[in-house]
Amino acid sequence: MDYQSIVLISGVLLLLALATWGTSMLNRYRDFGMDTAVLDTCRSRIRGWWILLGLLTCALLIGTIATVFLFGLMSFWALREYITLTPTRPADHKTLFLLFFACTPLQFILVGLDDNWFRSVFGLNAYSVYSVLIPVYGFLLLPASIAITGDSNRFLERVAKIQVGLLICVYSLSFAPALLTTPLPTGVTNEVVAGSLEEEYIGRLEKAVMAPASQGKESENGGNISTVSTTIPFETPRKTMSANNLSLLFMFVFLVQMSDIFQYLWSQFLPRHQVAPSINRNRSWEGVLLGALSTALVAVALWYFTPFPKWWQPAFCGFVISIMGFAGSMTMSAIKRDRGVQDYGTLIEGHNGVLDRIDSLCFAAPVFYHLVWLFVNLETIW
Repeated sequence: MDYQSIVLISGVLLLLALATWGTSMLNRYRDFGMDTAVLDTCRSRIRGWWILLGLLTCALLIGTIATVFLFGLMSFWALREYITLTPTRPADHKTLFLLFFACTPLQFILVGLDDNWFRSVFGLNAYSVYSVLIPVYGFLLLPASIAITGDSNRFLERVAKIQVGLLICVYSLSFAPALLTTPLPTGVTNEVVAGSLEEEYIGRLEKAVMAPASQGKESENGGNISTVSTTIPFETPRKTMSANNLSLLFMFVFLVQMSDIFQYLWSQFLPRHQVAPSINRNRSWEGVLLGALSTALVAVALWYFTPFPKWWQPAFCGFVISIMGFAGSMTMSAIKRDRGVQDYGTLIEGHNGVLDRIDSLCFAAPVFYHLVWLFVNLETIW
């Protein structure tokens, strides 16, 4: 773990400590008009953050394999919680066994493999394999494996429910640890490096003169004159920004968690136009928009820890993953309402289940992954 990652993780953990202290202090003023429901929700979310970010920090300290394993374990447990609420038949059990103990581990194993090693062995990058494993081969083989059991009772409904769980809990979440193993090109800015342009070009000229040259025309005394091309393209030297995969992953998880609390708090202050009260009473359109803008500002403040060459790129990513996190929260809440339950499980206090805690991550991870790839390759593309 380098200096950049240590600063980011230490700063986030310090912020969590201050938030914990602040909520404990506010808890003393319950009798002075404080909204106890909002305060209790904030406290429970902070406790959930300690668990999630604490586990992520420990995994990052151990290494990439431990981090991928952590996300794989969360994915396995989230899928288990989802399937528990989904009515299945005995004919589905063999298929579910393959999903849990073959498809899910294989997806995260492919994500955790070193891309250079994968290219040298198979001749293609790992992304081209794990990006199609589930949405192509998994989705084709899953209904076939259920069909050959001979049970056609509510067949389409059973297949659709299992596919949705596999897509959200396994495939989408796997793009979060994929940020660690995917090579990120170096972004650049137009900032001039230390030293003047004159020193830069003189250095290039000296290298050109000292380089081996082809034989030139003969001089008057019979010697050879070396001809050297000293043409130097006029371009502004640019400062290179390192693409730190570890910091990028930690920042992504932190931004998604901040987005959740921003949207909740703004929706409490401005509850005028609720999005869908029957699904989630804690979200208003004003809260969603202001929460996304607040997340974008936090992302700009963390620009140093990203590989993005322009300040507006982390802002755009923060805004988009906030919207996608909102979509994930509403979607999974709708599934809970359909099944008539309050929470997916009872593993994490305050959110009562892994899927309750990572629903926003599942929806935001693949979008953030592809935005990162787009922005760091933008110069090459155009």
